[in-house]
Parts: sequence; C-alpha cells; structure tokens
Amino acid sequence: MINGIINVQKEAGYTSHDVVAKLRGILRQKKIGHTGTLDPAATGVLPVCLGKATKVCDLLTDQDKTYRCVMLLGLETDTQDTTGQILKQQKVTVTEQEIRDAAMEFVGEYDQIPPMYSALKVNGRKLYELARAGKEVERKPRPVRIAELHIEKIKLPRVIMEVTCSKGTYIRTLCHDIGRKLGCGACMEQLTRTRVAGFKLEDSLTIDRIETLAKEDRLSEILIPVDALFLKYPAVFVTEEWQKALENGNRIPVPGMREWKKEWEPEPVRIYDCLGRFAGIYQYQPSAGDVKPVKIFLEKD
Repeated sequence: MINGIINVQKEAGYTSHDVVAKLRGILRQKKIGHTGTLDPAATGVLPVCLGKATKVCDLLTDQDKTYRCVMLLGLETDTQDTTGQILKQQKVTVTEQEIRDAAMEFVGEYDQIPPMYSALKVNGRKLYELARAGKEVERKPRPVRIAELHIEKIKLPRVIMEVTCSKGTYIRTLCHDIGRKLGCGACMEQLTRTRVAGFKLEDSLTIDRIETLAKEDRLSEILIPVDALFLKYPAVFVTEEWQKALENGNRIPVPGMREWKKEWEPEPVRIYDCLGRFAGIYQYQPSAGDVKPVKIFLEKD
C-alpha cells in the first residue's frame, strides 16, 4: 500500500470525489481520501491522502486555506456564482474605495449563512438536493474567520482578491455578502485555491502528471510523508525494549525514549520506533511520567 500525501492540482470540471476516483484507478489503491471539497468549477490545491495518511484528512481539512477569486459585481444568482440562474442584475456605480471599505468589513470573524447550493445537511438532506427540488430552507449562520483579505485588482465590474480563511468559509457567499453590503449585488466568477496549510499551488501536480510519474515508477519523488506535517514537534525514538509496547499503541515512559529533553514536556512529540519509522504523535503526561498516543500511524508488519 502507498502511504503519504500528494499535492494535487484540481482542474475545472472535476469534483473532489472525481479526483479521488481517478487516483484510485491510477494507483490501484482504494484507501485514498481528500482534504476539503472544491466545487467542480473551482481549481487549485487539493491534498490527497493515501493509505495510513488518510488519518490526517480531518486535520488538513481543519486548516486555514488561501483562495484567489474573481468577484463579479452587479449580479446575483441562486448558486452565488456564475454557474447559477440569475436572480438580480443591476448597474455598478460604486467607487474603488467603497469596494475596499466594504470588503475589509468582513475581515475577522463574522456569521456567514451557508448557501443553498452546498453539501451541508439539514434534517438529513443535503442543501443542494433541496435547492434542485426548488425548496429553500432556513440555514443558521455559522461563525467563520477571514484572516486576511487583499484586493489585487479592480476593473469594474470585476474585483480580483486573495482571501485566507477558516474551515467552512464559502468564498462565493463572501462575494455575495460584499455585494449586498455595497448595494449592487455580487457573485463569484472564478475561484482558485492557492494554499492548504503548507501545501501550495506552485508545488501541486495535475492528475495527468501524477499518472505519468506513476507509470514511470517515480511516485516517491512527489509523495509527502505523513510526519512532514508535524515537523514543528520535537522527535524522539523508542528503545528496542519498548518497541512492542509502541506497536501495541501503549503509553511509553520517558526512560523508554532516546533523545528526550525535559523542556519538551509541555509539547506533543513525534515518536519513531527503534527502526526509525514514524509511529505517531504523543503527548507528555506529567503525573505518570510517560507519553500517551494522540494519533497513531505505525502499522504492524
């Protein structure tokens, strides 16, 4: 089984599930998961986890993400992007300064109402299924965080901006909300995800390129090991005496680890087995003088 993460560059026309399905065929492996849905029309970074790396899918999904989008002023649609049915269209008379001022009001935390055309569920039904059936239901606002918003270019009626935001933020809804704030309406015309945690667009690979590398038996060149996500934590190695306990997912006492330093005690640590294989993330327990597993990745031979 292949274990690790591939930084995929999703192309327009594919769903995130399409990407996973294609990779399953290319790599001949079922255990694959993606780390955050992108709409079919959107492009950009989609980290895909293989094998035991699927255990970090949730962790990556929870990370902040950066997008580059084109906001089209003067147009509102039922999907909040240009793929939907036009609901309202009007002339754009706002100034560049008014656009910048309105956009900046959304920096920080704000309550965002999810769009009807989304995969969120209400009473067990996905919102987009209800929307396609012509039904609209009340959606509760959800707190999201816009960490940064930078307007790169304004050429009315289009505004190009870069947004760094929290998990669960809909950029098309942000465009819609800015349009409402300006009084002229807006929707999203184009979206590219340029970053997910440490995964960047300039390092991503298309499905075709990944397929070529797989055929050439060169996947190791692009496969990112799981422990690369945790390099901010110090590394320790279990002694041979405690190898079996590690393999069984047990707690490990401080004397059972090589290279332990007392100043690391408040932090999680990366633990490797006696052969140097990444085992998982463990947290120090002062009362017991040992570390307990937080996330285990080591698999028995």
